[in-house]
Amino acid sequence: MKRISNETKVGILAVITIAILIVGYNFLKGNDIFSSENEFYAKYEKIDGLAISKPVLVNGYQIGRVSELTLLENGQILVQFKVNPKYQIPKNTVARLESTDLLGSKAVIFDLGNSLNYAFDGDTLNANVQANLMEQVEPVQKKAQAIVAKLDSVLSSVNLILNPDFQRNINRSFTSIARTLETLESTSKTVDGAVGIQARRIDVILANAESISNNLKGNNEKINQMVNNFGSFSKQMSQTNIKETVENANKAVAELQAAVNKINNGTGSIALLLNDEKLYNNLTKSAENLDKLMVDVKANPKRYVSFSVFGGRKD
Repeated sequence: MKRISNETKVGILAVITIAILIVGYNFLKGNDIFSSENEFYAKYEKIDGLAISKPVLVNGYQIGRVSELTLLENGQILVQFKVNPKYQIPKNTVARLESTDLLGSKAVIFDLGNSLNYAFDGDTLNANVQANLMEQVEPVQKKAQAIVAKLDSVLSSVNLILNPDFQRNINRSFTSIARTLETLESTSKTVDGAVGIQARRIDVILANAESISNNLKGNNEKINQMVNNFGSFSKQMSQTNIKETVENANKAVAELQAAVNKINNGTGSIALLLNDEKLYNNLTKSAENLDKLMVDVKANPKRYVSFSVFGGRKD
């Protein structure tokens, strides 16, 4: 049997080593040279943490891997997936990037659609990027910072409360509050007593009001009669010719005013009697002469009256 030379053995080993290197390199790139896989594509605005050979998962189960990343002219990244051909992918499936750890590593999650049409080898799927864990934690971090700030304020308040001066002020405040409550209790008792007294007065007032109400109820017929009488009087007043009476009164007042004006102006007999100075003087002189005559008659009656009992001569 012919022995294989050492050179041949070295050559065969080198070939096997190169083949293993090629297979390993392609495996790391996501290429399986021993089987044919379906290739799908998706475009992303950013792929932070995504690298070649990252798994393609459906509900946590790996069905393929990322095989190639290409930067397009518009700045988008075209990602190539290689998926086992035994899995059918609906056309409306969404290839979603999702963080797998706090370091930002990502995997491709296929959210399988409900379409009855399936994607073919070389099709481009819809893409979506989920916020990484740090981006999701950031709002929580901000809230935690706000809570810490409030907690710091609360601790500062607690420190202020633990201050001896503040405690003394608090004790004084509690003492003042206790005194205020005692005063309020005393005032409440006084108010209760006053309310009791006023309650009796209110009872009397209500009794009087009830008595008045009963009297009104008992005299309801008289009240109705009074109302009817007032209505009858009002009706009679409405039927009276008040307008004509008022006009006659105004006419009489106008005539009286005209007469007064004539007297004031010196026209008419009454005005002459009131305003003629000569007539006044004559009347005054006549009154004086009459007075003198009366005096003389009283003093010398025989001069004016003479009579004889025996029928003598009269002078």
